[in-house]
Amino acid sequence: MKAKTGLTRFHNCYILRESQIIKEDLLIREGKIVSPEEVFYVEQVEPDETIDCDNLLIAPGFIDIQINGGWGVDFSYDSESVKEGVNKVAKELLSHGVTSFCPTMVTSEKEKYSKILPKIQKTQGSKDGATVLGVHLEGPFISLAKKGAHSPELIKNPEKGIDSILEVYGTLDNVVIVTIAPELPGALKAIKSLTEMGIKVALGHTEASLAQSEEGVKHGANLITHLFNAMLPFHHRDPGLVGLLASSTEKQVYYGIISDGIHTHPAALRIACRTNPEGLVLVSDAVAAQGLPNGTFRIGPQTVSVENGWAYVAGTKTLCGSTMALDQCIKTFKKATDCSLEYSLEAASLHPAKALGIDDSKGKLNFGYDADFVFLHSKTLKVMSTWIAGECVYKAP
Repeated sequence: MKAKTGLTRFHNCYILRESQIIKEDLLIREGKIVSPEEVFYVEQVEPDETIDCDNLLIAPGFIDIQINGGWGVDFSYDSESVKEGVNKVAKELLSHGVTSFCPTMVTSEKEKYSKILPKIQKTQGSKDGATVLGVHLEGPFISLAKKGAHSPELIKNPEKGIDSILEVYGTLDNVVIVTIAPELPGALKAIKSLTEMGIKVALGHTEASLAQSEEGVKHGANLITHLFNAMLPFHHRDPGLVGLLASSTEKQVYYGIISDGIHTHPAALRIACRTNPEGLVLVSDAVAAQGLPNGTFRIGPQTVSVENGWAYVAGTKTLCGSTMALDQCIKTFKKATDCSLEYSLEAASLHPAKALGIDDSKGKLNFGYDADFVFLHSKTLKVMSTWIAGECVYKAP
């Protein structure tokens, strides 16, 4: 009887690797991608199983770094059932090719943070759901004038730097991103402290000038929250936060962008990706209405009304997140920008991995990387199956 090698070979497939789509087998073992040379020429072993992929495209699993909820779940609202809610969304995301995500909390009452944050644990993905990378905290340290759908009475200044942050959030154990407006009193000190703690800081919901935005980057920020939304519009004499795309900062600044066909005009998508292609990160910014028909939902303390896929703060025309999953955002983005298939897929995988500093294990199909990937129909980009750590966790019916 032949000894087991633990190897699975994916044959007759196209692979997205190093920004190119190539016809090549993919080998995995113990949840990692392995080198065929190592296996066949050094170890000289055969796979236990060979899977015929029928010419499907294999891309790295999608990573959504800003998602407020979905399928009736709002991560900022129900503190009693938030753990079950995160699990539900994690499971549903598998059918959209999302293998990792950052549950996002919007501006909330202080007691909500102490109840909710300890319950959203970083979790390795499986057949039960996508990997939870950690929480993205969007607010309350934002500009009142650019509050968007955030509750104005709950917005605060981080006057005492990190002490103000900890006073509101309590624990930062499960947090990976904090969105802050850099012009606020104490914001730069807070950004520096958060960065030193290993937490990524995004600039957003802000009236910051370009100079203030650049100061935020100098103090450690490396992200922009949903570019063009909830910030000063571009002006030729002071381009504001948008100007960071063409600024001479010493490091790459990544920017989330919502390509749902509603939040950002196709021309604005084209301007962004042509100005700073390396930094573009597709995000869904999806709310509880994701995956559901029109109706009334929540986003934190606010009521959301969804009409024909547009999510508004109830009784207003203020947009409050999208209703579109990340796989659909990729299709919308590709169509709007006429970019390459490779680029559109990496904008939802490699770029967010780089923004979070986890591109040494996720976001690529390179040897030694986590075997998190998605099988796609090469023409329609329909998700055919999703895999986490080499295990098939979703298969299209």
